[in-house]
Amino acid sequence: MGKNEFLTPKAIANRIKAKGLQKLRWYCQMCQKQCRDENGFKCHCMSESHQRQMQIFGQNPNRIVEGYSEEFECSFLDHMKRSHRFSRIAATVVYNEYINDRHHVHMNSTQWATLTEFVKYLGRTGKCKVEETPKGWFITYIDRDSETLFKERMKNKRMKADLVEEEKQEREIQKQIEKAAEQLMPLVTDSQKPEPQPVKELKSEADAKIGFALGSSSKLKTKESSESSKSVFDEDENEKNDKRNQGAKNKSVLEELMREEEMKKEKMNRKDYWLTEGIVVKVMSKALAEKGYYKQKGIVRKVIDKYVGEIEMLESKHVLRVDQAELETVIPQIGGLVRIVNGAYRGAIAKLLGVDTEKFCAKVQIEKGAYVGRVLKAVEYEDICKVSQ
Repeated sequence: MGKNEFLTPKAIANRIKAKGLQKLRWYCQMCQKQCRDENGFKCHCMSESHQRQMQIFGQNPNRIVEGYSEEFECSFLDHMKRSHRFSRIAATVVYNEYINDRHHVHMNSTQWATLTEFVKYLGRTGKCKVEETPKGWFITYIDRDSETLFKERMKNKRMKADLVEEEKQEREIQKQIEKAAEQLMPLVTDSQKPEPQPVKELKSEADAKIGFALGSSSKLKTKESSESSKSVFDEDENEKNDKRNQGAKNKSVLEELMREEEMKKEKMNRKDYWLTEGIVVKVMSKALAEKGYYKQKGIVRKVIDKYVGEIEMLESKHVLRVDQAELETVIPQIGGLVRIVNGAYRGAIAKLLGVDTEKFCAKVQIEKGAYVGRVLKAVEYEDICKVSQ
């Protein structure tokens, strides 16, 4: 039997070693070969087959790298969709699950050098919701399948139809109540009519009949006038109470409609990006602490891909490109102008009226836009930012 035959101990040991994951830096994506150590990788790089593959790579390197990057991204998102479709999970956990397959596209052949860069790319392009925590980067898959969107639209349509049906039933019940009240009104008025007084007949000498009612007419008149005045006052009070109740009901309905409108606007305008030109932000990147930019303020001059801003520092006038995850909103003094950067009234200019430090929210009044004069009592600090003068 030869030295490296299939069933020799050496061949079996080599297969056992090659079964597990090896170091990424000793993998050649063009040749799809994994080396176990630096010497093996060096020997592979000097081989004729590797040289031929590198000549092919040298003819169009950008296209090959883009192809590997696209394949890596599609495979990673497919794994997210299958395994963690509706969950928030650490990026490192998903990556470790993805590389369990020995024949996966390795990251050293893509345009991303680290997993952090790839996660930020997913957040910028809106394919995943990305969060940076003390425990690392966490990602949530954003489902954009046509089937899922169709189901969501159908669900919203059913909810709207149910609301319309409920309103229709309420109107029908109200009409029936009003109709029943109109039918009861004649019966009530008939029962309240006074009974006719008995009339005595007297005969005069000329046999002429004379009729008169018992009791003096003046007493009857005073009773009638007092009863009529009481009924008038009672009717006035009832009308006032009805108007007051109707006004309170209309006010509650109006408040409910305004609340529903704000909820719709909140759902529509709430985004995972908030950077906008002309606001003052604070740099919170510890990587820039050595250069003196940590916790320094600057003005956003330009927004790139919704998530990255060109910041002109207020003190040094230097221009930096910083991701929004490493920026923080700035709250001005009371009476200063702020821009609402997220939420229902996104994009509106408002005046700061007060700050609630316990609930981390502020009270503002909209100065410009379609809702001028409206007062918002509790806006979170993250949703407002100082406007540069």
